Amino acid sequence: MKKSFFALSMLVLAPFASAAAIPQLKAFVAESRTLSASFHQTVTAKGKRDEAQGTLEIARPGKFRWNYNKPYDQQIVGDGKKLWIYDRELAQVTTKPLDAALGSSPAALLAGSNAIERDYTLKEAGTQNGLEWLTAAPRKSENTFESIRMGFSGNTLREMELADSFGNVTRIRFDNLKKNPPIAASHFTFTPPKGVDVLSE
Repeated sequence: MKKSFFALSMLVLAPFASAAAIPQLKAFVAESRTLSASFHQTVTAKGKRDEAQGTLEIARPGKFRWNYNKPYDQQIVGDGKKLWIYDRELAQVTTKPLDAALGSSPAALLAGSNAIERDYTLKEAGTQNGLEWLTAAPRKSENTFESIRMGFSGNTLREMELADSFGNVTRIRFDNLKKNPPIAASHFTFTPPKGVDVLSE
């Protein structure tokens, strides 16, 4: 089962090691212009568990590339105006306006504007498994996710947990985090390969 997740992020923040999670998130959004990382994703749905891994790059505001490389090959690219989803196995590309696709989703939170508290209600969620956690509840009911949790350690976002209205839970662990690395603008453009079906929404 393929689970596309837009959005993504991580952070290296201020120098205090055990700060509460909300100040760390705010500092990340205010200070991080580009990000890169590898990730491991687990989706649990109706007793089934699916795992995937890949890499991501973000250039705020609104540009990102999320590449799955195992167990399937899929690219999700936000170029600032459009969202492109390329499934190599299906030889299919889906595109839609970026604003309509993201709304107040986690990708908009992490790759979008600085208006975190406009779109989300943030609460400290304590310490668990060595991480400082916060919850981000979307203010708009049409948001894809009902709740989001972010776990920090050493001023770095280590994990995210996302629950949707269908009972699915997506957990993402970030590794090899880099804050403000140089990323070529071409990484956030996408041209459909020849011979693939292109579907517009």
